[in-house]
Amino acid sequence: MNRPKEKTEARESQVVRAFVELADTLVADFDIIDSLTVLAARCVELRDTDATGILLADADGQLRVIATSSDQAWLLELFQIQTDEGPCTEAFATGTPIMHTDLHAATERWPKFTPQAIAAGYDSVYAIPLRLRGDIIGALNLFQNAPGSLGENDIALAQALADLASIAILQAQAATEARRRDAQLQHALDSRIIIEQAKGMLAERAQIDVATAFDRIRTLSRNTNTKLTDLSNQIVDGRVDLDTLSTGFHQH
Repeated sequence: MNRPKEKTEARESQVVRAFVELADTLVADFDIIDSLTVLAARCVELRDTDATGILLADADGQLRVIATSSDQAWLLELFQIQTDEGPCTEAFATGTPIMHTDLHAATERWPKFTPQAIAAGYDSVYAIPLRLRGDIIGALNLFQNAPGSLGENDIALAQALADLASIAILQAQAATEARRRDAQLQHALDSRIIIEQAKGMLAERAQIDVATAFDRIRTLSRNTNTKLTDLSNQIVDGRVDLDTLSTGFHQH
């Protein structure tokens, strides 16, 4: 009988397809919410898990639900955050994986969370902290409908999925920073064009060289506490009297 081998091969094939699919979502301008929602769904499919939730910390260090595999899991994760109690909040706070194989025995540990989880049909849980460049940025929560611990292979796969979530977040962060840098660079280039136009206009009107024109614009910028680019825009738009800059300009 080759059933165990066939089952293993089928699972390995599923894992490969899932990682390829998730990698394909990490393209330019990808949607981080969509990628993490796909990841949450694949956690359920690839492991002996019945629900998955992914929580991320905001700029103030407060956890937020970013993706889940079901609405029920979403509500339970929200309850964790609101009560600041449960495996995900503990994994985030301690930076270590948190596992409880039988939630019926966890009422003292999580007196508010445990009844809610059991009522939702979950009997065991495994939470993994998400790390990014040495920082704990959130947690991945895995719920099961039956008591029991995760096998060694399942734990390794869960950690790989958690690492993939961190990679997706890193990719999103890098893309945002790149867009910000590109915008800043483009702004600088656009500003330089406006300044060159203003210098040329003043140099022609005042019959002075471009360097002198630039000095006059910079001095007026400082004297009036106006950004150089803004003042140059005003000159190009005709909102600054070039005759004043040409004949009646006095440096302070």
